[in-house]
Amino acid sequence: MADLLQVLKENRNFRYTWAAQVVSEIGDHFNNIAVFGLAVQHPNSGLVVTGVLLARAIPAILAGPLAGVLLDRMDRKRIMIASDLVRAAVALGFIATAGSGSAAMLYLLSALLMMASPFFTSGRASILPVITTSEQLHAANSLTQTTQWTTLAVGAMLGGASVMQFGFHWAFFLNAMSFLFSAWCIWQLQISGGSFRARPAAHAKSPARPLHEYSEGLRYMRGVPLLLGIAVVNMGWASGGGAAQILFSLFGENVFHKGAAGIGTLWGFGGMGLVVGGVIAHRLGPRLSFEAYKRAVAICYLIHGATYIVFSQMQSFTLALLFMGISRTAVGVTSVLNFSQLLRHVSNEYRGRVFSTLETLTWGVMMLSMLAAGIASQKFSPRTIGVWSGALSSMTAIYWLSLDLSGRLPKPPEETAGPEEVQVHESTV
Repeated sequence: MADLLQVLKENRNFRYTWAAQVVSEIGDHFNNIAVFGLAVQHPNSGLVVTGVLLARAIPAILAGPLAGVLLDRMDRKRIMIASDLVRAAVALGFIATAGSGSAAMLYLLSALLMMASPFFTSGRASILPVITTSEQLHAANSLTQTTQWTTLAVGAMLGGASVMQFGFHWAFFLNAMSFLFSAWCIWQLQISGGSFRARPAAHAKSPARPLHEYSEGLRYMRGVPLLLGIAVVNMGWASGGGAAQILFSLFGENVFHKGAAGIGTLWGFGGMGLVVGGVIAHRLGPRLSFEAYKRAVAICYLIHGATYIVFSQMQSFTLALLFMGISRTAVGVTSVLNFSQLLRHVSNEYRGRVFSTLETLTWGVMMLSMLAAGIASQKFSPRTIGVWSGALSSMTAIYWLSLDLSGRLPKPPEETAGPEEVQVHESTV
């Protein structure tokens, strides 16, 4: 773990980016807890919760392609700051929903908040290879992802305590302040040349053709087998992973009869598993050859699906938590390893479109999976749905192995800028 602390200590740009992530993601969970707290107070709580989920998912899917095109055409740093400022204003708008009982306002503001998010999240992924050296990149990626999973648990816990102690207004206000802090952190980023624009200025000033440029990005992904393979296995995981989000609640409440505490415990063990997986991947990554990396991904997908099926059949809550943790650990390993490969092999000119497309595809399939699980829960038991969820997630390993064994996953050239190409401005400030 010393190298994780070292990259924070030595790299000023990454230190600011990481601080922005920590604060804004904890703020996100303040918002999540408060919004769903208001939703369940509505007379038609089930319908309102579903409406909020759809209002968050659909705009994120629709905004992804535009975010990718703009991030590859304009200054990524400025787009990320604009995203934070818009989200801060929207977060303040949520204050008006506390006590109003308006489900329509929850839907509208949730949609606006998530519509702005891909511009920041895909932007952060796009600049990571620029603000770190090749030697720091894997550690920076590992820390970014494990931080995301850690803030899930910490943010939800603090958000719940904040709502209980101070009410909804303060949760939304703190969420808005977290975005302003994030914007300030991103403003501090500095690189040689001063601009985070991926394309030459002359090219970027040419007439914008969003559909053409996005299609160009899709052709680029299709032309690099590794990128296409990772996109497909991500969607394969999401086909079962979306259902798993619904099943956490069903297992905690209806299978193990543990109520809200059971649901929280399942989410907690899932989060801890992801963090453990991130740590394992961080240690494994530099030691794995490209061929060993591909085998590790296939093995982890098989472990993930198999242990999720076992989890779904456990009668003991303790054993269920154990297998849930193992399943999520495997997910954490694959996530960090795959993302490290993307950071190394995606051309800077296409990073915005590639990362936004991956996010859009995953969101889309997860939404369909959640919808299917919700419908299936009216007819089938959670244990049966759990078996199908695990099986679907494991099928990604079969597809991945077939590509690898047939020689259709060659190693692409590395695209990350080395220390001699990008001069990171260091400071003790």
